Amino acid sequence: MNNKARFQGTGVAVVTPFKSGQVDYEALTNVLNHVVDGGVDMIVCLGTTGEATALSDHEQQEILAHTIEVVAGRKPIVYGPFGSNNTAALTQRIVSTDLSGVDAIMSSSPAYVKPTQEGIYQHYMRIADSSAKPVIIYNVPSRTAAKVSHETILRLAESHDNFLGVKEATADFFALSKLIKHRPDNFLVWSGDDYTAFPTMALGADGGISVIANAFPREFSEMIRACLKGDFARGAELHMQMLDLHPILYAEGNPTGIKGAMEDLGLCSKEVRLPLTPLSEAANRQLIHEIKKAGLAGVKE
Repeated sequence: MNNKARFQGTGVAVVTPFKSGQVDYEALTNVLNHVVDGGVDMIVCLGTTGEATALSDHEQQEILAHTIEVVAGRKPIVYGPFGSNNTAALTQRIVSTDLSGVDAIMSSSPAYVKPTQEGIYQHYMRIADSSAKPVIIYNVPSRTAAKVSHETILRLAESHDNFLGVKEATADFFALSKLIKHRPDNFLVWSGDDYTAFPTMALGADGGISVIANAFPREFSEMIRACLKGDFARGAELHMQMLDLHPILYAEGNPTGIKGAMEDLGLCSKEVRLPLTPLSEAANRQLIHEIKKAGLAGVKE
């Protein structure tokens, strides 16, 4: 199976459940089975939504091992805690990490230091050289303060065979159109924001790496699947069904909102680690109201 067929569709950036300050592995098992049974196509372990920056190296390795065990080959696994503005340290970390149980890694672009496009290019080339697994570029300027231009992404895709694709969280539809038009055949593009997933798919993307799919994997996966089949009427219907939830899910940070929804659904606690704080009662009431209004899965009040 080629990369396009294997990695197309819905990826879910899985949350890390906590209980009294510790990783709740029983809840993590439940969440992983919930999203797999709900029809997602790919598991993203320890992306932003997994609170990777709030976890120790030991916790990260334990969570990855647990994820590999529970998923048990049912879906491809992408390992995502590889974001840094220290290129040498990051490449050393990639080399020293046991990646034998994963199918690809994901790395956000360098944050804080605001490198040039040439600096971003060289940073990612070092990652591609260092990784024993294919690399997904994560373009998220709202967090990194430095956008990876579509020209740089295309240059990377054409320069190194180890780039699998890009998770695009820019909402720049002109640049996205240029990227999709000119990309190499086996270079994939995923939406990186749930609210842009449908229009991104309409431009010809390959899927979406989702937050909301933690709670509603069936609905989000069906939307992506419909678009891949060319049924954009059904895709738009599902997009509109979930649309009003997105602002609430991010109003107090991520994964604060999605964990609130998952507690309401009985999947895991809404507990997060500082500097994040749990979803407020006011936001939670609004979230429950919107979930009911959308006709999504029943909540536990």
